[in-house]
Amino acid sequence: MKLYVVIVAGGSGKRMGADMPKQYLEIAGKPVLMHTLERFKAFNESIEIITVLPENQLRFWADLQVKYSFKIPHTLVKGGGKARFFSVRNGLKFVDVPGLVAIHDGVRPFVSIDTIKRCFDTAEKLGNAIPVITPSDTLRMISEKGSTPMNRTLVRQVQTPQVFNAELIKKAYLQEYLPEFTDDASVLEKTGVKINLVEGNRENIKITNPEDLIISNALLPVIS
Repeated sequence: MKLYVVIVAGGSGKRMGADMPKQYLEIAGKPVLMHTLERFKAFNESIEIITVLPENQLRFWADLQVKYSFKIPHTLVKGGGKARFFSVRNGLKFVDVPGLVAIHDGVRPFVSIDTIKRCFDTAEKLGNAIPVITPSDTLRMISEKGSTPMNRTLVRQVQTPQVFNAELIKKAYLQEYLPEFTDDASVLEKTGVKINLVEGNRENIKITNPEDLIISNALLPVIS
């Protein structure tokens, strides 16, 4: 079965406080996004990679590939709209059926090969799979009356890649956008499909804040 990954990287770098989007910041001498693409190529040499970037970053990314002699082949797609939903939709246009497609955050370069494999294997059997981890911190639910403790064993923290039967997720993304579409699984779930959870890996952090870069430089030798 044909395998695809749509890697979405639309960050602006505001929360990072950097002068460039976070997906292009260096860890271990190479932009974050390049590490992310390399993870999926390491998982499967023949996987088709589709990278979705804001239109005003396409030339910059092309220049970076030359600068770093980055040779991994991928289809470059222009993102669309302010919401991630529209960028994913654009990327899915380049996915054929039948097949399996992963949708992944460009700033999650530490997803393990085992996590990727679990997602694809489960999606092949059940139609979809998303990686999750159990929160390690104590949680409280906020309400108008104050706050109450939550049972963290009943809560899961969602990661990417989220992997789907290509035909199902392409159809799901034909829906009108809704604010409650916080990830790709929520888009498919809106059509009535049950979402399957698999074990993720704790190192699979989303690089968002300055301290994440410090953690990233420590993680890279462990995950590689």
